[in-house]
Amino acid sequence: MRGGRTVADQSSYCLRDLATESLAGLAQRPGRSVLTLLGTVLGTGAFVAVLGLAATANGQIGKQFSLLSATTVTVNDVGVPQSSANEGGNAYLDDFPADADMRVDRLNGVMQAGVWWRVQLNESVISTSPYAIAGSQNDNGGLPVYAASAGALRAMRPAVTTGELFGSFDVRNAEPVVVLGAAAASQLGISNLTAEPVVFINGLSFTVVGIISNAQRVTEALSGLIVPTTTAENYFGLPQSIDPPQMVIWTRIGAADQVAAEAPIALRPDDPHVFQAVAPPDRWSIQGKVDAALEELFLSLAGLSLFIGAVGIANTTLIAVLERTGEIGLRRSLGARPGHITAQVLCESGTLGLLGGLIGASLAVLLVIAVALAKQWTAILDPAAALFAPLVGAVLGVLAGLYPAVRASRIEPLEALRS
Repeated sequence: MRGGRTVADQSSYCLRDLATESLAGLAQRPGRSVLTLLGTVLGTGAFVAVLGLAATANGQIGKQFSLLSATTVTVNDVGVPQSSANEGGNAYLDDFPADADMRVDRLNGVMQAGVWWRVQLNESVISTSPYAIAGSQNDNGGLPVYAASAGALRAMRPAVTTGELFGSFDVRNAEPVVVLGAAAASQLGISNLTAEPVVFINGLSFTVVGIISNAQRVTEALSGLIVPTTTAENYFGLPQSIDPPQMVIWTRIGAADQVAAEAPIALRPDDPHVFQAVAPPDRWSIQGKVDAALEELFLSLAGLSLFIGAVGIANTTLIAVLERTGEIGLRRSLGARPGHITAQVLCESGTLGLLGGLIGASLAVLLVIAVALAKQWTAILDPAAALFAPLVGAVLGVLAGLYPAVRASRIEPLEALRS
């Protein structure tokens, strides 16, 4: 007793004392402090990295999506099938004029355009051998066969692996040539054209002039064989209503809507209603939905990373409190109040969270830049995510240290000194 006041009543704990004791506590067990710091680094670093990589990837996806969708117009044949229809509903269609490619090519803003359809074969036998029979090991009759004009093939924007695409001469003269998609070439066992390989479709020979590995438009063609439209008509008949012909148009940026409005008239000025031109959808609304879905996914992953980091901090801090039971009991016996113990534990966990957030954000920014450089992308990162990461780490540390701090404050001095 001093002047009627106890030591506990006189005890005080200023900010300077709090900072000094917290730093001393962290330095006392550097291994434990590093482990706690690592949890925050991983949590905040993953949070910033996920947001940065998501924004960067979204930028690239949006760029490619916008460019492709904004320059593609499809014209569908919706006319009534000819009166000479086959029984069973597979009527022949022939609404596209013979010079359809040329008519649409004349429109302002058109890069390439052409007609294509899937050839209907009742029982197809496709092989590199003329002696293959249906159902045999050499039969690849399940491969689809497509007919395409020279303009349609170029409008698909395929990447030629080897050889070349057939051209206007082949279409004009109905040449028996074929271009193989990557999947079809692999299934047929054709990888190069040095020996001028031949593919037999129902016993008819077609010379392979090229193999394509990519197509920006009409990607289903990569799984089959593509022959000229005139060749398909001569050998297999006109397109049928079950798979009506379509026209694919590659336009310049900004010209798609105009081309979609003019194409049916250019094809059939006498009856444009037999065609339905499909302009690109509103790319902003679709891209916005895609971006929103990806952002929700990545934010969920980032939140999970923060939660895992918080659990790590809480676990390590709680273990530290249990290890320091004797020290806390001694402080209490010397006059430290429960609030002082709580403040010190929270200050320690908050300091580790702040440092972890700063280090994690720095590493995350470097990671985003490194990935963007490796992929030749443009790095996109919200500055707020990196700037507020240390603050998020500090808040995370304080929240994670709440339970250990409350538990430490409830330690009774006598019981702690006895243990």
